Amino acid sequence: MADVAQEGSPHPQDEFSWGHAALRVDFAVAADGTLRLVGLGRPGEVRVADPESALPLVELTALGHGSGWSGPRFTGTAFGTRLKYRDHHTGRRGEGEWLTVELHDPSTGLTAFVELTSPSALPVLRSRVRLRNDGPQPLVVQSVSSLLIGGLPAPDALDVHRARNDWLAECRWYAEPLRATVADINVDAHQHDSRSALVLTGRGSWPTDGHLPMGALTDRGSGRTWLWQIESPAGWRWDLGERAHGTYLALNGPTDAEHQWRIRLAPGEEFTTVPGVLAVGSGFDAAMGALTSYRRAIRRPHPDHTALPVVFNDYMNTLMGDPTTEKLLPLIDAAARAGAEYFCVDAGWYDDSADGGWWDSVGAWQPSSRRFSDGGIRAVLDRIRERGMVPGLWLEPEVVGVRSPVAAALAPDAFFQRDGVRLTEQGRHQLDLRHPAARAHLDKTVDRIVGDWGVGYLKLDYNIVIDPGTLAPGDLAPGAGLLGHAHAYLDWLSEVLDRHPRLVIENCASGGLRMDGATLAVTQLQSTSDQQDPLRYPPIAAAAPTAVPPEQGAVWAYPQPGFDDDLIAFTLGGALLGRIHLSGHLDRMSQRQLALVRDAVSTYKTIRPDLARAVPFWPLGLPGWTDEWLALGMRSPDDRTSYITVWRRGGEPELSLPLRHLADGEVRVEILHPSSAPTGSAVWDGAGLRVALPRTPGVLLVRLTAGGLVP
Repeated sequence: MADVAQEGSPHPQDEFSWGHAALRVDFAVAADGTLRLVGLGRPGEVRVADPESALPLVELTALGHGSGWSGPRFTGTAFGTRLKYRDHHTGRRGEGEWLTVELHDPSTGLTAFVELTSPSALPVLRSRVRLRNDGPQPLVVQSVSSLLIGGLPAPDALDVHRARNDWLAECRWYAEPLRATVADINVDAHQHDSRSALVLTGRGSWPTDGHLPMGALTDRGSGRTWLWQIESPAGWRWDLGERAHGTYLALNGPTDAEHQWRIRLAPGEEFTTVPGVLAVGSGFDAAMGALTSYRRAIRRPHPDHTALPVVFNDYMNTLMGDPTTEKLLPLIDAAARAGAEYFCVDAGWYDDSADGGWWDSVGAWQPSSRRFSDGGIRAVLDRIRERGMVPGLWLEPEVVGVRSPVAAALAPDAFFQRDGVRLTEQGRHQLDLRHPAARAHLDKTVDRIVGDWGVGYLKLDYNIVIDPGTLAPGDLAPGAGLLGHAHAYLDWLSEVLDRHPRLVIENCASGGLRMDGATLAVTQLQSTSDQQDPLRYPPIAAAAPTAVPPEQGAVWAYPQPGFDDDLIAFTLGGALLGRIHLSGHLDRMSQRQLALVRDAVSTYKTIRPDLARAVPFWPLGLPGWTDEWLALGMRSPDDRTSYITVWRRGGEPELSLPLRHLADGEVRVEILHPSSAPTGSAVWDGAGLRVALPRTPGVLLVRLTAGGLVP
C-alpha cells in the first residue's frame, strides 16, 4: 500500500495513495483546495489524471446552494468546489481496507466524510458519504453523490452496458457506444464541457423495476471494464458524461429532482448515503467475477450460502395460490422422492374466502380453516418434516389489504400516507416499518410462524409499488420517507434473523423487481423471475448472475407430466447453475419422468459445493432475449473446474464456444445433464468446446476439468 498508516492517524497532504495488492486509488488536492480521485485500478495499471480535470470527491446540492451551471447532471455544484480537503485516516477491519476522507465547507459548516472500503485481494471500491452539519443553521440537502470517478477514457472509446429489468423479462443487458448519447460538440471550440449526460434512474419501492441499479463501461480497444452497482433499496441514479476530454461516472441514491427526496440537517445532525460500488477488470467477465466475490464478502453470513438446499415451491405452473391439504400431501411426497430438501407452501394458505378474493384482505396471516382439514396447516407442515424436508411459507409482510381487520387495528401512522391520507395501491395499504406498531405486528407474525409452527423458510414477496413514497410525521419529502422505510425493513429482516438464525429468507418482489444489492446483503435467496414459459426463462437464468451470486439466485424449474423428455430436461437444466426452485405436478408424473427429475436434482447436489465459490462467465457474451443459443459458465477460483450450461432454442445444431481461460491445455469433458440419455455432444478441440444439440429445445450441462483429471 502506498500510504501505510496506523488506524485513526491523520495525514493531511497534497497527494496520497491508498489500497492493497489488487487495487490502488490515487488522490490529489486541486488548486481550489478540493480533493480529487485521480487514479483507480490495479497497481501498476493506474493512469493518473490531472487533478484540475478530475471531479471533486463529493458533489451535492442543497436549497440555496445550487449548481455552478445548469444541466441534467449533478456535477459542477456549488458545494463541490467548497468542500475543502481537511484530513484522511486509514486502517483495516476484518478482511478489508478502509479510508475515511474528511472535507469541510467553512461558509456553512458542513462536513462530509467520504468512507471508502475495499475487500483485500479484490479490485473493488465501495464508497458512501456521511454528511454532518457542523454549522449554526439548518441545511436542506437535495442530492449527494455516493461515488464520483473522473478521468476515464474519452466517450469515443467506450461502450456503455445497461440491464433492462422488467416483470417476466429480467436482466436483459444491452450495449451501445457512449457517443450515441453524449454527442461530440467540439468542446475546444466552445471552451465548455457538454451539458449532455446518459442518465439512468430507479424509482419507487421496486428499486429494480425498469433497470438494474448497475452499469458498465468497456474500453473498445483494450476491453478494460468499469462495472458498478448502487446499493439502494429505494431510489437511485447514475449518470455518465464528458469532462475535460474524458468521461466521468456519478453514482447517487435518491435525489429531489427525480425521487422527491430531500432531508433537513439541523445543526449536529447527520445523514449517510447509500453505497456506490465500482469493480475494475480486464474485461466484463473479470469485473463481474470481482463484483461477485465482493457481494459474498459483504453479505450477512448464513449456512444457506454454502449448503444450497433444493427448494420445492408449490406455486409456479402448479397450485398457483390454491393450496389445500388434499392437493399438498401427494405433492409433498413426490417432492421428497425427487430429492427436495425444503418445501414451501406459497400464496393462498391464509385464504378462507370461497371466491379466492384474498388479495385485498391479507394482513393477519392466520391459516385458513377451509383449506386445511385433519389438523389444519400444522398437519401439512408436519407431513413436510416427516418426509425429511424443512417446511416453508409464503408471506407478503409489508402489505395490509383494505378489508383486513389489521387495517383498522393499527395506528394510522403505521401506514404510508400523503397529506394525511393513507395510501391505497391495488386494494392494499403499505406498512411503514419505522413505526413500532407495524414492526410489532410483523414480529408477532413471524415469531408465531417460525417459533411456534416450526417453519424454517420464508418467501417474502412484495407485489405493489409505491412511488414516490410517504410523508410520515418528520419526513420532509416522500422520497426520504420511502428510503427511511426501506432501511427500516432491512433492519427488521436482520433482527428476525438474529432471533431465528437458521431461518432462510427468500427475497421476492413479483420476481426480480427488488433485486438490489442492499437487500441481497441481508436475505439468503433472490427470486429471479415469475416467468412461466420454460422457453423464455433461459436468457433470464443465463444473465441472473450479473445481479446475484449463483448460490442466491433462485431459478424456477417446473417440469410437467405433459412435457416430453427434452422439455423436462430443458426446464431442469436451466436451474442447475443457480438455486433450484423446483415446482410442477411431480405427483402426476410417471416413474420414468420422476426419475428424470431425480437425476437432475442428484446432479445438482454433486456440483453445488463448487457453485458456492464459483464466479460467472459468458462464453457467447451476455444473452439476448431472442438468442437461439445461450451459454452460462461458472469457474472455480483456481480455474481447474468450469461448468457450462448451453441452451439451444433454434438455429444451426452445432456451435463452438471459445474458452480462453482453458485454451491450449488438456481438458476433460463430462456431460452432467441430461445424465440418463444426453441429447447432444460436447468435445474439447484445444481452444474451446464444440457442442451439438440436434433437437430443440435442447440443453447440456458440461463440466470441464483442466489437466484432464477427474475432480
